[in-house]
Amino acid sequence: MSAFISEYIKFIALYFKSKDVMVFNGLIGLGTVVGQTAYNILAFNCPCAPKKNYLYGLAAIGVPALAFFVIGIMLNQNTWDMVSECRTRKCRKLSVTAAFALLGSIVGRAVVAPVTWTVISLLRGEAYVCAFSEFMNPSFLADFFSATPGPEIMARFPCKDVPSPFLNYSGEVERKLKYESQLLGWLLVGIISLSVFLLLCLKNCCSPLGYHQEAYWTQYCSSEQDLFQRTAEVHAKYHAAENVKKFFGFVSLQDQEKQLLADCKGIKSSIPRLEWNRVTGVYMYREIEDTPVYSRLNKWAMYTNEHDC
Repeated sequence: MSAFISEYIKFIALYFKSKDVMVFNGLIGLGTVVGQTAYNILAFNCPCAPKKNYLYGLAAIGVPALAFFVIGIMLNQNTWDMVSECRTRKCRKLSVTAAFALLGSIVGRAVVAPVTWTVISLLRGEAYVCAFSEFMNPSFLADFFSATPGPEIMARFPCKDVPSPFLNYSGEVERKLKYESQLLGWLLVGIISLSVFLLLCLKNCCSPLGYHQEAYWTQYCSSEQDLFQRTAEVHAKYHAAENVKKFFGFVSLQDQEKQLLADCKGIKSSIPRLEWNRVTGVYMYREIEDTPVYSRLNKWAMYTNEHDC
């Protein structure tokens, strides 16, 4: 049963990994929405006390968003590719265009969950009402008492635990704060949408590749990465089997593994550092121009331009 569950999880992971980035980001956003809704229903509990409401409300909005952002940066393979590139080659071949494209890819994927969490928190309004209730000036309310309540009373409005003379105003106070929260949420959505559009325009304008070249290069990188991972797995298994055989005198292999390793003819016992860096290093646009693939891309672009309908 455990083996079946393990294989099922691997299948799901490969399925989502093969899909478009936008689909994957959409699933991340959907999961964040579900998590944020569950948190508000099950765990959110405003302290309704002066100076505590503000910290608790802002923490409920900002801390999970920050945690999601850091986790997104950590789980992105491009982050560690860039760290390895800077450590190995001191970023000597890191052009401005390549750095912009790489950082945009890293940050763009990492901000999906934090932005979703922040926007949903603002649109729901509970955390904002909790954070800013004690700072609200209730003078806008009609027929309100001449004696303005202090922060101690205003901080209790989110819990509807207020003295009876002020209880009738709790609904209006909550509506006013939710209006401000939702307005900020929609403004954030508009600003982020416009920023994404401008960044995509800037990325396409700064790219040295044309539309067809960009599409082909993306497919090439994806295919090379897939082939590299599978070949590296077989290469590592081959050398592991050789070392285990030297230690024990034999190695226990399945029939499929025996056939797979038997086909490994001409395998390299060691890979030169220069070749290893070229394969595992970060793909920089400056390096693309030195590859045979880039020359084929140029020829293909010239052909498509000449035969464009």
